[in-house]
Amino acid sequence: MDYVFSVRSASGDSFSNEPGASYFLQVPGNAKSLKPSQEIKKTDWINTVIDLSQKGTHSGVAEGDIVIYIHGFNNSTGSVLRRLRSLKKGLKAQGFDGAVIAFDWPSADKALNYLEDRLDAKQSAFRLVTEGISSFAALQTPECRINTHLIAHSMGAYVVREAFDDADDRPAIAARSWSVSQIIFLGADVSAGSMEEGHSKPSSLYRHCVRLTNYFNPFDNVLTLSNVKRIGVSPRAGRVGVAAPEPRKLVDLNCGPYYEKHGSKVKAPDDSPHNWYFSDRTVMKDMALTLAGDIDREKIPTRGATNLGGLGLKP
Repeated sequence: MDYVFSVRSASGDSFSNEPGASYFLQVPGNAKSLKPSQEIKKTDWINTVIDLSQKGTHSGVAEGDIVIYIHGFNNSTGSVLRRLRSLKKGLKAQGFDGAVIAFDWPSADKALNYLEDRLDAKQSAFRLVTEGISSFAALQTPECRINTHLIAHSMGAYVVREAFDDADDRPAIAARSWSVSQIIFLGADVSAGSMEEGHSKPSSLYRHCVRLTNYFNPFDNVLTLSNVKRIGVSPRAGRVGVAAPEPRKLVDLNCGPYYEKHGSKVKAPDDSPHNWYFSDRTVMKDMALTLAGDIDREKIPTRGATNLGGLGLKP
């Protein structure tokens, strides 16, 4: 089974590309798309995910990990499922044994819907915190320690940033204790400058996480298209990294030299310089080690210094 919570509007037994109610879905492994008929009770959904996340005990305390995948724009529910399954398979192959689930927000399957998708992303973002992150945080007890992590691709990074910013502006949520452990951005479709230290937009993001790792690829042609749609006003963090000075909690990881050497060998059905992360074993290994958090950022064996300075995947 795959576990997804969706905030798309339902139309019969299918989902539209407009915002709607929250659906907690238990999706059969042979399903090709998300359907409202896959819905189960929220409490059952959360308890099942918690059970799947647990990997044992440490000093008598149950431990586990939950990864929430947040997709980008131009994603049908079918592509959301495919990438979720690729992520689950890839992380498991590298030793990650927690639960991997998805947050599905209304995103069209046409590139021309880019600007509309950004509006829907902003409207849906808050639900990521209220329906997902805070629900898991509320179940944390001294007898059960579950780490929640986020992996956001493309405009999913914008969803995450807006979700955290919005949550801190709402007294009912801001007054509660909630946080995540690791946040990973893949090909982030957010302004590089907007992620800098001292900028108001990401302050909540950095405050409510242990670390944010930004995987960027200078060969990402989709983010060039994104720049055109935004009238070229700001380079994207998923293409150029985050402008210096980097925030204390952020790790910029340059994937350019690695992609230049190995990217052309990736043959997954929907691969591109923007999507290749989901099918590359080195990226999966690096992410699995990042999620584990046992090795310092500069000592993770898949990484090394680049010719331009800073960290990157070893080519």
